[in-house]
Amino acid sequence: MTTSVGFDLDMTLADTRVGIAAVFDELSVRLGVPIDSAAVVSRLGPPLEVELANWLPAEEVAAAADLYREIYPEMGVPVHTAMAGAYDAIAAVRAAGGRVIVVTGKNPRDAVGTVETLGLVVDEVVGSLFGADKGSALARFGAAAYVGDHVADIEAARAGGAVSVAVATGPYTVGELREHGADVALSDLTEFATWYTGWSQRDELR
Repeated sequence: MTTSVGFDLDMTLADTRVGIAAVFDELSVRLGVPIDSAAVVSRLGPPLEVELANWLPAEEVAAAADLYREIYPEMGVPVHTAMAGAYDAIAAVRAAGGRVIVVTGKNPRDAVGTVETLGLVVDEVVGSLFGADKGSALARFGAAAYVGDHVADIEAARAGGAVSVAVATGPYTVGELREHGADVALSDLTEFATWYTGWSQRDELR
């Protein structure tokens, strides 16, 4: 029986900090509003509009989000890099006969662009979902596990009926991820393939 796995994108499979910082810096210039891009990329995970609300009045957030997304494909996507262990993690799932789905808060266009730029071989990309809202996509795909770097990804796994695998490559430590209820907490994706190979062979897995 194959075991399909879902992955978050930003700071799980893809290191998007340089690109996101560059887009926020450009947005700051165009809007004439101070934005600390270093602070922004230290807490990636929540929807764009949530972050923009830290810097702009509520009535200006929607327009700023539109401008951000206009800039992103040219300035952000090309400088994204793969996280350590990303290719091996995907390869481990595929070697076991499983499928791979990316479920991310990033909008679908830029999520697909990032996946394609990095050459990540996945079966499906679902964007614009955060936290427990990711659960429906994971359940539809039949993902037995969901891998992410944010505590909201633990909620996503729970909502989708999947095992929560957390990697400490985002804003949380291994200990904090465990405290928030992760079933498995890894330092980074370089530890995933070994864990997954053993886990996927257990009889009780669906």
